[in-house]
Amino acid sequence: MTVKGKRRGRPLGGAALSQERILEAATELLGLEGKVPSLRKLATSLGVDVMALYHYFPNKGALLEALCCQLVAGIYTPVEGQPWRQELTRLSQSYLALLRRHGGLLETLLGMSSLGPAQVFMTRFDQAVTPLGLGEAQRGHAMALLVDYLHGFALAIHCTSCGGLEDDTHLQGPLNFYLDALEARA
Repeated sequence: MTVKGKRRGRPLGGAALSQERILEAATELLGLEGKVPSLRKLATSLGVDVMALYHYFPNKGALLEALCCQLVAGIYTPVEGQPWRQELTRLSQSYLALLRRHGGLLETLLGMSSLGPAQVFMTRFDQAVTPLGLGEAQRGHAMALLVDYLHGFALAIHCTSCGGLEDDTHLQGPLNFYLDALEARA
């Protein structure tokens, strides 16, 4: 009887397995497939047994949170002292660009119970609108409205029957309307 050799914690080719390497492979598969890869597929791409992933992440949720936080951390960071409208527009465009590049990311974000990735956006939103001096409730409502709009816009981009949303030209009119309303409330 032959025993099939198990692939333990070292990927094929001798490369060391690490959280960074796992997240890099997951990001690559997300980009290729347009959805978050299964743990089995991720482990196969790394040349390890699925259980090796649990040495670095306690569960799939923790891996997804780390992946989403890493991706969302790459969005635009508003610059203090710059016009708030410009900074909020750049943040919005950057977030949409991220969701365009990674088709399955939005669905993953919406299905998460963790606030880690959302906290990144909230912090950057607050940086952009600080000059308006909004109260906590106003800021919360303004952020929720913008995020809901951006998520709806991103879903429309990925809708196969929709066309012409590949760039931000359709975003500018509604976004300017939102910014005008936000400025009027401040």
